[in-house]
Amino acid sequence: MPGTGSKKQDEGPVDPALWLLKLYVAGQTPKSLAAFANLKRICETHLRGQYKIEVVDLLVNPRLAKGDQIVAVPSLVRQLPPPVKKIIGDLADEERVLVGLDVKAVRSAGQGV
Repeated sequence: MPGTGSKKQDEGPVDPALWLLKLYVAGQTPKSLAAFANLKRICETHLRGQYKIEVVDLLVNPRLAKGDQIVAVPSLVRQLPPPVKKIIGDLADEERVLVGLDVKAVRSAGQGV
C-alpha cells in the first residue's frame, strides 16, 4: 500500500479539479488493504487523472487521527474539493462511496440520473 498517493495524468474527464483523499488505516490488515484497493479502483474508474490518495497509518502516527476526527478505521476523508466528506469502512459498496463523495448524485425513484 503506497503511502504517498497517486495522481496520474491521463485522458480522463476535462474538469481540472483535484480530489484529495486521505485513507486512514491501522496497519496492513485485510480490511485496510481492501479499502485501499477499492478506493484505487473507484478513483481510476471515475476520477482518472484528478485524484491524489494519501494513506495515513495510525499505528505509525496515531496523533494524525485527531485532525480529521477519526474514530474508526478504515476511514476515508475527502479534503478537496470542499466540503469535507467522510466514509467509514472497506469501501466495497461502490455506489455508496460515489454518493458519499459526491462523485455521483443519489438516484431518486422515477428519475433517470
